[in-house]
Amino acid sequence: MTMDPKYHKKVKLNDGHFIPVLGFGTFAPPEVPKSEALEVTRFAIEVGFRHIDSAHAYRNEEQVGQAIRSKIADGTVKREDIFYTSKLWSTCLQPELVRPALEKSLKNLQLDYVDLYIIHFPLALKPGEELFPKDENGKIIYDSVDFCRTWEALEKCKDAGLTKSIGVSNFNHKQLEKILNKPGLKYKPVCNQVECHPYLNQNKLLEFCKSHDIVLVAYGALGSQRLKNWVNPNYPILLEDPVLCAIAKKHKQTPALVALRYQIQRGVVVLAKSYNRKRIKENMQVLDFELTPEDMKAIDGLNSNIRYYDLVFLADHPDYPFSEEY
Repeated sequence: MTMDPKYHKKVKLNDGHFIPVLGFGTFAPPEVPKSEALEVTRFAIEVGFRHIDSAHAYRNEEQVGQAIRSKIADGTVKREDIFYTSKLWSTCLQPELVRPALEKSLKNLQLDYVDLYIIHFPLALKPGEELFPKDENGKIIYDSVDFCRTWEALEKCKDAGLTKSIGVSNFNHKQLEKILNKPGLKYKPVCNQVECHPYLNQNKLLEFCKSHDIVLVAYGALGSQRLKNWVNPNYPILLEDPVLCAIAKKHKQTPALVALRYQIQRGVVVLAKSYNRKRIKENMQVLDFELTPEDMKAIDGLNSNIRYYDLVFLADHPDYPFSEEY
């Protein structure tokens, strides 16, 4: 099956590698069976997605890796056609735990390398098997790690060929600056993956990242799944926004496609997360139309600093990233 080359539009990273502008997000709430991750990732590759985003914390790398390997085995893609991102979880920010964590992800995936390895959150938690280690009172146990040391361990993973590129996620500009100003920095982060959508357009952080040749990658680009414990249930539903709906109607597209297209046109790499096959296929159409400057301006006007994934249960962590304006 030959894809129109526009479906593989890529952006150059500051280390010379290329990242596809549209990615498939594989996160699903715990109640979704893990076997679904295998099926939908396989389907996403079949309809043309070449950038797949997962993480140790999603607990699905085995299935996602299986999907990628099965599409390589049947000749749909070669390994180098796929851009795969994994993430270093907060319990592994101690420098000596970084490489073993990446090796564990590679073992689960059964891949020789990942294309991008990023620090999932700048918040260190107590090392161990639990994603959120808790004390006897149910309070999450923090760890204190200088993430500049964590970064040096990531640089070593890149040098060892275990990952092609390295980056961060959920960092504010001061935390990014800390890495950028680190004495002896060998590689800059290629990206900062953050929640980004018309209600939280991250304009200042985007400008900051662009000025340092760091790509902003948007998650939660369609608003949010209503995840219990994670998301504030009182927030408005992005895809029901009247401005987005009117622009969608004008272009004969869905509000979701308008929200995704908005990001691509402002130079943001965007993840489209869906476990619904019809919508997965539909999301590929984001490369088929263009928003006008007036549309872009109207969508810019929706910014209201609504953060769906505010991780408020970690707000007292000394490295909590979301107290800063950007």
